[in-house]
Amino acid sequence: MKGHFPTDKFSTLATPFYYYDTDLLRRTLAEINAEAGKYNGFTVHYAIKANANPKILNIIRESGMGADCVSGGEIEASIKAGFSPEKIVFAGVGKSDWEINLGLEKDIFCFNVESIAELDVINELAQKAGKTAMVAFRINPDIGAHTHANITTGLAENKFGIAMADMETAIRHSEQLNNVQFKGLHFHIGSQIMDMNDFMALCNRINELQDRLEKSHIWVEHINVGGGLGIDYQHPNRVPIPDFKGYFATYAKHLKLRDGQKLHFELGRSVVGQCGSLITKVLYVKQGTAKQFAIVDAGMTDLIRPALYHAFHKIENISNDGPVGTYDVVGPICESSDVFAKQAEINRCQRGDLIAIRSAGAYGEIMASQYNCRRLPAGYTSEELI
Repeated sequence: MKGHFPTDKFSTLATPFYYYDTDLLRRTLAEINAEAGKYNGFTVHYAIKANANPKILNIIRESGMGADCVSGGEIEASIKAGFSPEKIVFAGVGKSDWEINLGLEKDIFCFNVESIAELDVINELAQKAGKTAMVAFRINPDIGAHTHANITTGLAENKFGIAMADMETAIRHSEQLNNVQFKGLHFHIGSQIMDMNDFMALCNRINELQDRLEKSHIWVEHINVGGGLGIDYQHPNRVPIPDFKGYFATYAKHLKLRDGQKLHFELGRSVVGQCGSLITKVLYVKQGTAKQFAIVDAGMTDLIRPALYHAFHKIENISNDGPVGTYDVVGPICESSDVFAKQAEINRCQRGDLIAIRSAGAYGEIMASQYNCRRLPAGYTSEELI
């Protein structure tokens, strides 16, 4: 089964480009709100890093979500899209002074702090600005997630967060500073997680840490568990919306929230991943010695995930319903890693056919580069092409 694309509209557009199904995006957002809304105190922030296309951000902001930012540029993008500063959280292991000052100037909800050194800088800059910064400490829970090694973030060997052994020290240090206020704890164990047991393990670890803090008479107002929920790259048509019901229910069942505590989520890929496809055109079909190649005009500059992570994306020939052929689908970049798929079975390709590389709404357009002096791909929504 293929996805549904307005191919008649595509004929006037220069390839490669990103196409976003905004009906699916809105259905996904409605599902998130419905499932998270079953539980008191659950608040969802959209992780801007997944996709910062302004048209996409506007739709997500309309749904009522907050924003999770990891750079000053993302704070600017979220503010421009209309997200309330009161719903913006700012994470990142290396926040520069101008980014911290921007967060202070905009009065964002919270800084997710990753080291005591960073805390001291935030306090110093807040003092100069005559502000009090709300801070949560990102704790590294030393929990492995069943995902690609490059996108795990919760192991002790990773660069992210404060070690559990230093948690109380960091909190007590914040109490000695005049221009920061401790608001909560932040966690994030990785991305593209499909096994709910990983999130259950995080819940158990947070429960242990909360018990430990209570023995030291430390009260935590906000718990932030990050995001990480994956999407089904193999079956984007059959499973277009992730298991938000199971995801939120896992936290509701296993995380022992205290009375009055609020629980924050930072979902990215699971919000936008399935609504986006990279549309590219077949330039040539080349018969090699042992295989044939479908050479397309999109490359790793437009979608780097396959080259960077060996990531799988379902590929469809949306111009041709003929017999199936087997191709290595490759781009024009002068790198051997510029390969979208090897031995992909797709409908027989010929020059000029349009190819859809599916499940590319997250970490696609946002990670595009201009290597080889290529133009950045445009992004179009289904609403624009009606």
